[in-house]
Amino acid sequence: MSEARLTVIRPLVTEKSITQTARFQYTFAVAQDATKHAVKSAVEELFRVKVLRVNTVRVQGKLKRDVRRRTRKPSVQRSHWKKAIVTLREGDKIELGGVNYFES
Repeated sequence: MSEARLTVIRPLVTEKSITQTARFQYTFAVAQDATKHAVKSAVEELFRVKVLRVNTVRVQGKLKRDVRRRTRKPSVQRSHWKKAIVTLREGDKIELGGVNYFES
């Protein structure tokens, strides 16, 4: 598997990420050890676009209660993860599998 596919895990298609496409910003879940430079080169390689800026956010995993468990630990910690908000050059856009999920 290529280094770019290991860096960019999946696109995040949410209501907020769809509205950000008007400003040419796209959101991806990325590897926790990925740097901004690695994310920039991976997105440029995978989608053939010009990246102007990359912002990263570490998202803390939520503590979820499992009411079915009757043990000493009835709650489970979800995994922490990292997301990257990528700003593209004006006029560039990203389509996934021929479908533009980010189009509003």
